[in-house]
Amino acid sequence: MRYRPSPQTRKTAIGVAAYGHWDLVDVPRQYRINSIHAALLHTGKVLLIAGSGNNVRNFRAGTFKSVLWDPANNTFKEVPTPKDMFCGGHAQLPRRATAGGGRHRPLREAPGRRQAGRGAMVVKNESPDRPMTFPRGTVFRGSTGKEYASQLPVTVPAARKTVTGSGPARKVTVTASEARVYVESPRDGEAGIPNTADQYRIVGLKGADARNHYGLATKLGLDKKDFQGLRESYVFDPVAERYVQVASMSQARWYPTLVTLADSRVLAVSGLDDMGQIIPGKNEVFDPATRRWSPGPNHYFPTYPALFLTKGGKLFCSGSNAGYGPADRGRTPGLWDPRANTFTPVPGLHDPDQTETSASVLLPAAQRQSVMILGGGGVGESHQSTARTAVVDLAQRNPRYQDGPDLPQGTRYLNAVLTPDDSVFTSGGSLDYRGKEASDILRAQFYDPAHGTFRPAAAPTVGRDYHSEALLLPDGRIAVFGSNPLFADKANTEDAPFEQRIEVYSPPYLYGRARPELGSGPVEVDRGESVTFHSGSAGVVRAARLMRPSAVTHVTDVEQRSIALDLARHGRSVTVTVPRDTSLVPSGWYMLFLTDQRGTPSLARWIHVR
Repeated sequence: MRYRPSPQTRKTAIGVAAYGHWDLVDVPRQYRINSIHAALLHTGKVLLIAGSGNNVRNFRAGTFKSVLWDPANNTFKEVPTPKDMFCGGHAQLPRRATAGGGRHRPLREAPGRRQAGRGAMVVKNESPDRPMTFPRGTVFRGSTGKEYASQLPVTVPAARKTVTGSGPARKVTVTASEARVYVESPRDGEAGIPNTADQYRIVGLKGADARNHYGLATKLGLDKKDFQGLRESYVFDPVAERYVQVASMSQARWYPTLVTLADSRVLAVSGLDDMGQIIPGKNEVFDPATRRWSPGPNHYFPTYPALFLTKGGKLFCSGSNAGYGPADRGRTPGLWDPRANTFTPVPGLHDPDQTETSASVLLPAAQRQSVMILGGGGVGESHQSTARTAVVDLAQRNPRYQDGPDLPQGTRYLNAVLTPDDSVFTSGGSLDYRGKEASDILRAQFYDPAHGTFRPAAAPTVGRDYHSEALLLPDGRIAVFGSNPLFADKANTEDAPFEQRIEVYSPPYLYGRARPELGSGPVEVDRGESVTFHSGSAGVVRAARLMRPSAVTHVTDVEQRSIALDLARHGRSVTVTVPRDTSLVPSGWYMLFLTDQRGTPSLARWIHVR
């Protein structure tokens, strides 16, 4: 008797073929961590990094966690983690992933009220005559009139005075000293939040004392803790499955972006220093050959800027960033030449004041040199969010952003992942800052660059906002991790737990279709080289894509890129040719996908571009 599926089964089959399907991963309790970073390794495993996981108890206990997840077998392994890698930076090196850049150390939490603006204040002393002690309760007043009171006494040493030369050539240099103190607003809720970096005068001081002593703060908000960057950096060995310490940076960095350059070195940009203050443009470069850092080009960016390597070696700043830094510095989109250290602004972006917590991608194929920005919100703990998307064609002589289709609603923290069929999968996010007022968005969609339109996808079951990540797996599925909402209820009164569940999305191209076969072939390849792979379905293959694996945090993924390969079919094999341009194809590991006319992808094979 012929099998006849029930109406519900037919409806489900039609649904997944049109919209895809989400599955929750069974994660054993001992491997559930606060995933802050996710990097796909060439072993096929995903490195999930929590560090202290935004948990002060973990930091004080020295409990720093990383977990390796094998999505093919759904197995897990905890990896010894030497330092607090919470909110560092990472990039794909030619043979390894590096998880380095910045770490944190929590300050003492302010007692008493839970919903007050608070954070770290750096107190400056420009007088070389004497140290200055400020008692607990000292009031610091910002340019907007908002005030903060110190929660502990603080002593700031005298400034350092240096005298060189003598007579008419005598020169006196004074270098300000500084000390750090935790401050809190006397006003409850958002009324005490400045939403940007500011300089604060010390109430009660007059004359020279008022000029010589002042406070500086990068961000003062409702977050319960504050942190500082560290200088240490590490390379993760995916074969030995361990961290290897390399030379430390000259600057401590928390919230930095690490971006691969055309010569395979890695540029570390921005971040907060060991006093919790944003680094004023002092960037540096890591050389994988020597495993050492050297000074890089000087340019100011807010934390976690989205920087994409483009043809010729320039970096495109899309405008996306993750939050720390003043509203009027370093947020302009543009092309940055790190060799000449020149920056050319790119105009045309609507809602330019709402690029914080936005997503950006180098659209497929990378040869098009087009970048898309999606959503975002206002600076700091702003309630603003935008549905704006925009695309810029960097191949034009005078590139300019052009409006794209709007997202269904204003969205911050949107995850965006390139897929082998030349689409962009987007999911999650929230309407408000860190999901306030229960504003997580249970929605997903695909962007089609060829037609400039969105099409709907199945909705996720888990909300994702701040500290969430998403990446493409070698089997064509998409995995989503993390989320760190500020509150658990619409009234913003209950603390929210960190989201530790992993959800995996299977796109429509995995249902009801025969996948092209990608068989044996070389593992190593040079740029400009043609290599042949066995394929029993060579006759239906229409495209080949070389896809760089993700290293993503804070919805910032400047590593992923999809590169079109020249393709020739003959018999039961296919030959693909890797482009010669080092700025288009940086050295390292890639997933090779074959796709048919409908965009159905093969299982990926890992190849290493030397």
